[in-house]
Amino acid sequence: MTLLGRRGEREAIERLLSRARAGRSGALVIRGEAGIGKTALLRHARDTAAGFRVEHAVGIESELGFAYAGLHQLCAPLLDRLPALPDPQQAALGVAFGLRAGDPPDRFLVGLAVLGLLAEAAEERPLLCLVDDAQWLDEVSAQTLGFVARRVEAERVALVFALRDSRTDPGGTELFGRLPDLGLGGLSDADARALLATAVRTPLDEQVRDRIIAEARGNPLALLELPRSAQPAKLAGGFGLPDALNVPRRVEQSFQHRSAGLPADTQLLLLVAAAEPVGDADLMWRAAEYVGIGTEAATPAEAAGLLEIGTRVRFSHPLVRSAVYRAAAPAERRRVHRALAEATDPRTDPDRRAWHRAQAVLGSDEEAAAELERSAGRARARGGLAAAAAFLERAVALTPGAAGRARRALAAAHAKNQAGAPDAALELLTVAADGPSDALHRARAELLRAQIAFHTIRGNEVPGMLLDAAKMLAPLDAALSRETYLQAIEASFHAGHLGRGRGLPEAAEAAQTAPAPTTPPRPVDLLLDGLAARFTQGYEASAPGLQRALRMFRSHEPRAGDDNRRWLWLACHVAAMLWDDEAIYALAGRIVRLTREAGALATLPAALNALATVLVHTGELNRAAELVAEEHAITQATGAPPLPNARLTLAAWRGRQPETAELYAAMVRNATERGEGATIGLGQYALAVLHNGLGNYDDALAAAAPPCEHDELANSSVALHELIEAAVRAGQPARAAAALERVSPRARASGTQWALGLEARSRALTSTGPAAEALYREAVQRLSECRMATHLARAHLVYGEWLRREGRRQDAREQLRTAHELLAGMGAEAFAARAARELRATGEQPRKRTVQPADARTAQELLTARELLIARLVATGATSGEIGAQLFLSPRTIDAHLRNIFRKLNVTSRRQLRNLQLP
Repeated sequence: MTLLGRRGEREAIERLLSRARAGRSGALVIRGEAGIGKTALLRHARDTAAGFRVEHAVGIESELGFAYAGLHQLCAPLLDRLPALPDPQQAALGVAFGLRAGDPPDRFLVGLAVLGLLAEAAEERPLLCLVDDAQWLDEVSAQTLGFVARRVEAERVALVFALRDSRTDPGGTELFGRLPDLGLGGLSDADARALLATAVRTPLDEQVRDRIIAEARGNPLALLELPRSAQPAKLAGGFGLPDALNVPRRVEQSFQHRSAGLPADTQLLLLVAAAEPVGDADLMWRAAEYVGIGTEAATPAEAAGLLEIGTRVRFSHPLVRSAVYRAAAPAERRRVHRALAEATDPRTDPDRRAWHRAQAVLGSDEEAAAELERSAGRARARGGLAAAAAFLERAVALTPGAAGRARRALAAAHAKNQAGAPDAALELLTVAADGPSDALHRARAELLRAQIAFHTIRGNEVPGMLLDAAKMLAPLDAALSRETYLQAIEASFHAGHLGRGRGLPEAAEAAQTAPAPTTPPRPVDLLLDGLAARFTQGYEASAPGLQRALRMFRSHEPRAGDDNRRWLWLACHVAAMLWDDEAIYALAGRIVRLTREAGALATLPAALNALATVLVHTGELNRAAELVAEEHAITQATGAPPLPNARLTLAAWRGRQPETAELYAAMVRNATERGEGATIGLGQYALAVLHNGLGNYDDALAAAAPPCEHDELANSSVALHELIEAAVRAGQPARAAAALERVSPRARASGTQWALGLEARSRALTSTGPAAEALYREAVQRLSECRMATHLARAHLVYGEWLRREGRRQDAREQLRTAHELLAGMGAEAFAARAARELRATGEQPRKRTVQPADARTAQELLTARELLIARLVATGATSGEIGAQLFLSPRTIDAHLRNIFRKLNVTSRRQLRNLQLP
C-alpha cells in the first residue's frame, strides 16, 4: 500500500532506525484503525533499514490462547544465540518455548532472556523487530514484548509495533500504552484523490469520486478496495451514499465480496488458510487434501490478490483472513478445523491439534475436553497462565457431564485468577457451583472466591469469607484449612482498624479451632498458632511460639514451589513485632535473594521494598535508597504501581518534610480506598519519626498514638517508642508512662538486645537522677550489640540531651558528638541537625562531615541511585552480565551506565573504581 502523505510518519521511523544504529535503542507503537496504513509503514521500516537484520511477527486472533506463540515467531530465527545467555535465562526461554522441561518461568525472567537474545543478535549488526497486528498477540507475548521495549536502553535494537486503535479494538492495547506512540489518521482529501486515481484507471464521475472519498474517510485500504467491489454501473453514475457501518467493516465486506465470486473449492481453501494461524503451507495442503481440495484451487485466489502461497501462506491483508473466516457458515468452519486437527501431528504440536479439534465440535465432547485439559497443563508448565485458562475455559464448554464441568470450571477459575482475570474467574466459579460436587470442591471454590476478593477489593467481608472457607476445609484438608486460617489473620491484619467485619481478635479466636497438623509442624503451622495466641492470649504468651516459628523459617531453606516462601513476608512482620533484628535482617535478605534467583520480577519490587525498610533501621540509608531506586525502575518497566512504604520510611528518617508529607498523603488516600488500616498505621509511624527528628513533638505524639492504640502487629512495636519520646518532650509524662507499661513486659518477653535496648532508652526518658543515667548507658550498650544502628545513634542523642540538661556539658559533648557523627554519616539529616543544635548549646561547634572519604562523598553527590548501585556491584568484581541479570538490564546497558560513572568520577577502569571508597 502506498505511503502517500505520510511524511511525518516516515521521518519518525527513520529517526528510530538512526538511534538504533547509534546504539540508542527504542520502540515505536503505530496505532490506527484497520486499513489506515500501519502495515505499509512497517514495510517502509523494513525497506529503509539498510544494514539491519530484520525479524517479523504477526499477531493472529486465533493464536490468543497459545502462550508465547507471538514471541516464538519473533525469536525462533535468533535461537542460535541462546547459548550466550546466562543459564537461568536459557532455561526460562527454553521452557517457555517448549524446548526443555522445567519449572514454569517467571514471565519477566523470560522478558530478560528475550532482551538478552535481541542484544546478542544486535552485536553483529543492528536489529529491527517488526510486529504487525500486535492487538492479537497472546497475552504473555504482548506483556513480554512490552517489557522488553521499555527495558532496552543502549542496544542497537529497534522495535516497531502496529496495532489497531483502542477506540476500535480495545484488546491488548494497554500493554503498549507507555511506549512512544504514533497515531495514524485518515489521508487528506488531496492525497485521497491521488490514491484513488491509482486504483481506478478509467475516468470517474466527479460526484462519484467525492462520494467514494467521503465513504472511505481517508482510509487508504478503503480507497483501494471499495471501488474494486463496486459494480461498474455504480462507478459510472451512482455509487450510493455512505451507510452507518464503520470503514474497517466495509473494507472487510469488500474482501468478502471478492472471495464470494471465486470457485467453491477456492473459497474452501481460503477458509482452510484462514483457520490455520501459523501459515504452514504443508499443513494447509494436508488439511486441504483431507477435504478433497487440489492444488489448482489456489490459482484463482492468487489471481484475485487475496493469497500468496510459498513456503509460508500469507494473506494480502489481515482483514482478508477475518473476512473469509467470518463469512463462512459454522458448519464449514467446523469441517475445516476437523481437517486441520487431522493434519496436525499430535506428537510435535499437540496443543494446536487439541485447539482445532475443539473448534470442530458441535455440542459436547469429553475426549476433546480432556485434550484441552492436557494442553492447559502444558501451557501452565511453560508459564502461560492466560493460555492455560483459555484452554480450560473451552474445555468447560465441551464437557458433557455436570460434575466434570464443575470440576473443570473450578480449575479454569483458578487459572483465570492467576492470569490476572478475576472477573472471568468469578464467572467460572458460578459454573463450578451449578453442578453436583463434593464438599472439598465447594470448600475450594469458596476459598478461591475469598482470595479473589482479598486481592481485588480488600473488603471488610474478606476475613469472614476466609474463615468460613477454613472451617469448611477443616475436616477435608487439614493443611489447607490451617493455611486458610492464617490467610484470614493476614487479611484481618491488612484491614486493621478499617475492618468492619470479623477482625483480628475474631480471626485469631477462630484459628484456635483449626485442625491439628497431620505432619510434624511446618513453619506455617507455628506461625498460625503463634499469631492466634498473640491476639487471644496477649503478646507475652505468644512470644515463645512465634520465636520458634522464626527460628524454623530461618533454618528452613525453601525450595522452588515451596509454600513456605509465601509466608516469609508475614514472618518479617512478626520479627519486627518481636524486635528480632537478626531474624528480620536474614528473612528480608532471603526474600530478595530467592526472588532474584527465581527471576520473579513481578514480586521483586515488594521484596526490595521490605529489605530497604530494614536497611533504614540498620543505618544503611544509602543502600536502602539504591534498593528503592531499583524497585522504582522495575515497577516503571513492568507497569506495576510503585510501592511507597520504604520510600516513605526513608524520607522520614532523612527528615525531608515536604517529601514525607506528599508520600504520606498519597499513601493514606490509597490505603483508605483499599481498606488497608495496617498501611495507614505504617505511614503514621513514619510521620512520628519525621516529627521527632524535627523536634515537632506534639505532631509526633499525634502521629504515633493511633498505631499504638490499634495494636496492629508490628506497627505498635515500632510506634510505642516514638510515642514515649514524643510524650516526654511534649510535657505529657503520664502518656509516656502508660506506653512504657506496655513496652516493658513485651521487651522482656522478646529478650533481644534491640527490644531491651529500646526499653532501657524509653525508661531512661521517663526517669531522673542516677537511675536515668544507668538506663541511658544500658540502652547504648545493648543497642551497640544489635544491628539497628539508627536506634543506637538516637540513644546517644537522648543521653547527650539529658546530660546537657543536667549541666554536664563535657559529658554531653561526648555523647552528642557521637550521635551527630553517626546520624550525619548515615544520612538521618533531621536527627543529625537536632544533635548539632544540642552540641552548639554545650558550646561546641559540630564538625563538618568527614566520616566519608572524599571519593565516597563525590560518588554520592554525582551519581544517580542506579549508577551508585552499579558502581558498588562493579567494586565487588561483578561482571556486566552478572549486574545486568540482577538489575534486569542487558550487559550493554550496564556498560553504558558504567561509561557515565567513569566520566563523573574521573576514572578510566573497573580497577580504579574498585579502589575508590564508595558509600
